Amino acid sequence: MDGMPRPVTPGTDSVLKTGEEYKESLKDGRQLWVNGKKLDTVFDEPALAGGIDIMASMFDDQFTEQYGEATTTFDEKLGKWVGRSWQEPKTPEELVARRKMIEYTSEKTAGVFGRPPDLAPTIAIGIASLLDRFKGAKSAFDECQPDFAENVARYIEYGRENTITAAESLTGPQNDRTHGHAQAASLLQVKKISKDGVWISGAKSVGSVAAQSNEIIFTNLGYPDTPPEAKIWGASPINAEGIKLVSREMLSNPGADPFDHPINHKGEEADQLVVFDNVFVPKERIFNLGDASLWGLAGEATLWAHWHVLTRLMVKSEIYVGCAQLVTEVLGTGHFPGVQGVLGEIIEFNRAIRAFILAAEANADQAPNGTMRPDVTMITAGRLYTIRQYPYIVHQLQEICGQGLVMRFGKNAFENPEIGHHLAELLPGRDVTGMQKEALMNFIWDLTGSSLAGRVALFENVNAAPAPRLRERLFREFDRTEMVNRVKRMANLDF
Repeated sequence: MDGMPRPVTPGTDSVLKTGEEYKESLKDGRQLWVNGKKLDTVFDEPALAGGIDIMASMFDDQFTEQYGEATTTFDEKLGKWVGRSWQEPKTPEELVARRKMIEYTSEKTAGVFGRPPDLAPTIAIGIASLLDRFKGAKSAFDECQPDFAENVARYIEYGRENTITAAESLTGPQNDRTHGHAQAASLLQVKKISKDGVWISGAKSVGSVAAQSNEIIFTNLGYPDTPPEAKIWGASPINAEGIKLVSREMLSNPGADPFDHPINHKGEEADQLVVFDNVFVPKERIFNLGDASLWGLAGEATLWAHWHVLTRLMVKSEIYVGCAQLVTEVLGTGHFPGVQGVLGEIIEFNRAIRAFILAAEANADQAPNGTMRPDVTMITAGRLYTIRQYPYIVHQLQEICGQGLVMRFGKNAFENPEIGHHLAELLPGRDVTGMQKEALMNFIWDLTGSSLAGRVALFENVNAAPAPRLRERLFREFDRTEMVNRVKRMANLDF
């Protein structure tokens, strides 16, 4: 809001949490296993604790002049400043401002958090954009009749007013796909119903940041013959009785020297298998319960999440351009035509992603509830482009680094009096010391070659859906009517 000073300290003019308040909110008795060991708190795993520190710093950044505009907005209804994560952009200007928040969280994590804390709220915003279809929809079970539209609107208000963090998961665990019944067995399903809510069991997979969040937004992806009891959409606190979080293997290097691992020493987001073991979901937290008319809306509701993903990849591609340019400078290879060509390809990758995003925003329209809706065909086409090009671009960046990524020695070797002078003499770059050159290579290693980077690369491609499926989606989304009519006019066709 113009003319109104943003909060610089926690107080009555905002509902913003501090980093410390966010950390305190995670001390809630959640059930979490890492490497088969049950933890007392999420802070007992250094990699998770480090990732929490990164997220906590985002909360503290809300009170700074540098990041306040990107991370906060004034809520006219509340009369207070709120986090921009839960903002429903109603104008083109607000859509761009909301994107600036995505750019901020992406840069804060160097793009290695596939699900930073501002992503899951976009799922709720996407559901809210479809409220005209939720209004009047009925539960398939007479015993429990939630007001789906009211619940969605109330949940967004809850998230905004309490500055909550959330995870989201649509996919189920990977298992036998020779027949539908195998996958159906792990779907979230209603096991018991009362007028106050339902009890559900099943599991969700790749619950990124679930262990580091307050809530999880869940649903099932559709399968043929999905029974009404599995057509459920809702949200639950992570510490709800019966939710069990089983973390994947940790891949970062918490405690490492920041010189050796400039990204990975900070920890990571982690993916959890989220097991629902007879979990009670209150009536007020249910967004769909067996209504077939709402089944299958996940694709439309995730538009803003896909916009988020594409924006994060744009920021990451900018980091790649910066890395590539620095490598050519420190190695003195910028005058080689072949190297220039490689750098040009990395720049092309960045410019193309940015073009997709800007076009999606320029062609945005308004959903029935007034929320600005980026052009879905530009988002889908952009996602298709990135998943095809991403592995190649990472390889190109690694290639211009040459042996610099292979022969890394670490801070202790450079500072060792017996061997350090040899490294200093043999490894300098152009106008930089060998240690300065290695600092750059260490950053690029963490970004593209480490175990964590390997997981991120897999996540970018595997979690995006296969290219053939995205092409099918683009086929369904793109209206070709005007193009067909144009050809008919040009060719004088009368059919």
